[in-house]
Amino acid sequence: MKIINLVEDTKGNSPCGYEHGLSFYVETEKHKLLMDCGATDLFMKNANILGIDLTQVDTVVLSHGHYDHSGGILPFSKVNKKAKIYMKDTAGEDYYHISSKVEKYIGIHKDILKLSQCEFVTGEKELDEELFLFSNITGTKYAVKGNLQLKKKVGDDFFQDVFDHEQCLVISQEGKKILMSGCAHNGIINILDRYYELLGEYPDVVISGFHMMQKDAYTKEDISNIEQIGKVLLETGAMFYSGHCTGQPAYDILKEIMGETLQPIHSGESILL
Repeated sequence: MKIINLVEDTKGNSPCGYEHGLSFYVETEKHKLLMDCGATDLFMKNANILGIDLTQVDTVVLSHGHYDHSGGILPFSKVNKKAKIYMKDTAGEDYYHISSKVEKYIGIHKDILKLSQCEFVTGEKELDEELFLFSNITGTKYAVKGNLQLKKKVGDDFFQDVFDHEQCLVISQEGKKILMSGCAHNGIINILDRYYELLGEYPDVVISGFHMMQKDAYTKEDISNIEQIGKVLLETGAMFYSGHCTGQPAYDILKEIMGETLQPIHSGESILL
């Protein structure tokens, strides 16, 4: 099984570029798939550097409806017209980042919704014995503070984004289960609770951003929450790989607690299982 990060926020494999975005290439026994497609076509350029033929990809999973995970879908669709693209049925709605300084559209390009390759998922979906999609994550433990500025626009009004457009991928391979999420906007603990509810156990491996980065310095409460999350993650017995939107300060706090069970993700690098 191969898991290769095609693009991420931090420099890794030196020939590969990096950007604020996320994309993974995964080879299983039956599939060659992409989990997210970065913010631009940079993931495709990195794939070429790494000798990965994206024309052979048969499955694409979009973790949620934000530009930094979907921006490369249209360029990809020009070189690969056969791969099925799975996204939540709400992924194409109007998502914004709203603050005192900015009102920025951060949703997907609307032309993506016109692609015949797209399949819109309403809930859980078993693609085959290797691949399973789930969503409907409703838990509220350790709410993600960075979500507060993320909104959905309906008409002329903005509402708090509840991330019903987020979905996760479970890969069953070689006796292991690998859980892949994009940013874990619903909170990594709540995602794991949903996973446990559906499958009755915890995964062996989790690959996900934790969306803990923020511009303001962490408060004591923020640090305490991150520490508590680290303790809960450690108790699951899973191996975790994280980057993208986790943020280095949060990663460092988690690392102190989780030790070798937490490893970083960098652009162009492989995850060895």
